[in-house]
Amino acid sequence: MFEFITDEEERGQVGIGTLIVFIAMVLVAAIAAGVLINTAGFLQSKAQATGQQSSSQVSDRVQEVTTTGSVGNSATIEWVNTTVTLAPGSGEVDLSNATVTWIGPQGTETLTHDSSGEEGWHFTTSKVKNTDDSETVLNDPDDRFNIEFHLVGDDGPGALGEGQSVTVKINTMSGATTAIRFTVPQSLGNKDAVEL
Repeated sequence: MFEFITDEEERGQVGIGTLIVFIAMVLVAAIAAGVLINTAGFLQSKAQATGQQSSSQVSDRVQEVTTTGSVGNSATIEWVNTTVTLAPGSGEVDLSNATVTWIGPQGTETLTHDSSGEEGWHFTTSKVKNTDDSETVLNDPDDRFNIEFHLVGDDGPGALGEGQSVTVKINTMSGATTAIRFTVPQSLGNKDAVEL
């Protein structure tokens, strides 16, 4: 007929219901925590990669040590030689992968290394001081390489006259840029080479 539920039975049913709700909440929290941990790990790896790329674009560059010019028979600069080294904090820089923008009185030219095999005017490199056998790679703060520009012939822009100015921008493979500006002295007579 009628069943009577005592206080103890009601309390037992409420306790089981509470336990089921608690277990469900723990499972949902565990799943959410797993998703958050995975997302955090992904975002951290992306942030590190972006940070390394940004750092390379700023630091993996060269700096000028000195720039000289060779004076030809017509009292003009026919060769320009820029000695470079790694900038402080820079990683390895391969000059054969660099591009150079030459902004001079005759216009603007973009040059690649002569080993690139591309058409047009090129720049060449030579070792001044190198800690290993690499032909074009600056990988030590003591390394020094010459970047050479033959202005006359080989599709060059032509010789530089007295008082003319040039800006050279060296762009490394990482995207870092070094700008070098020089001016030819007002008098080149009786000189074989001058500092620019």
